[in-house]
Amino acid sequence: MAASVNKLGLIAGNGVFPLEVARAARERGIKVVAVAHVNESERALDSIAAEVTWIKVGELQKIIDTFKSAGVSETAMAGGISRARLKDSFAPDARALKMLAGIGRFSDDAVLRGVAREVEAEGIKMIDPVPMIEHWLARAGVGAGPEPTPVQCRDLELAFAVARRLGSYDIGQTVAVRDGMVAAVEALEGTDAALRRAAVLVGAGLIVAKAAKPGQDMRFDRPAIGPATVELLAEIGAAMIGVEAGVALILERDRTLELARAKNVTIYGYAEAGV
Repeated sequence: MAASVNKLGLIAGNGVFPLEVARAARERGIKVVAVAHVNESERALDSIAAEVTWIKVGELQKIIDTFKSAGVSETAMAGGISRARLKDSFAPDARALKMLAGIGRFSDDAVLRGVAREVEAEGIKMIDPVPMIEHWLARAGVGAGPEPTPVQCRDLELAFAVARRLGSYDIGQTVAVRDGMVAAVEALEGTDAALRRAAVLVGAGLIVAKAAKPGQDMRFDRPAIGPATVELLAEIGAAMIGVEAGVALILERDRTLELARAKNVTIYGYAEAGV
């Protein structure tokens, strides 16, 4: 982010990621002008950002108008949108409908790239917010929890291989494996529902991989885990989650790692060479 820029537009999705980006920007003296999504974004954003405009998913012109009115020249996306809730909250305006008609495929990556193109067409640069919170990037190796066994390492290798292959079709970011069997692949239902389904099918001891899709634009939709992830893994008896070192974010890092230690869940930073 340019040092001379004192405003940041923030397109906020769900989870804590938008909150932490807003906090990091505010700590740097940057005024945050946020556009948040009803039934997705956390209301706590109102107390962190300087300005928040609440919209329904798909109100693309309103996003652009908000930023232009505020004099924003750089913006970032943080947090996702639940596909499962789109049936209740999707209200595309004329600009969004035209954009969607032009991308040809209603996939996460295609839609996010389409939104970015529309915003940048108005002279507003889309940036990666991660440099403001780069201390939360996953590091290689065991971050917390027990050292994985050789069997668990092989399961993690398989989970990442499957995630990368399916990621080229934009089928989620998460794969769960146990004892060489793929128990679940994240699809429309989202990460939590996929993992609960896996636990029902194969029981405790799941090994989970959360991976970026091939060619994924890291300015948005970057893989991330946080305290809620660890709570869920502990609840379903999962043994380990692997995230890509230097790519994935561990949100609320200290709290997440401490919780993983307390819950006996391994967090592993997976490097390309393997575990």
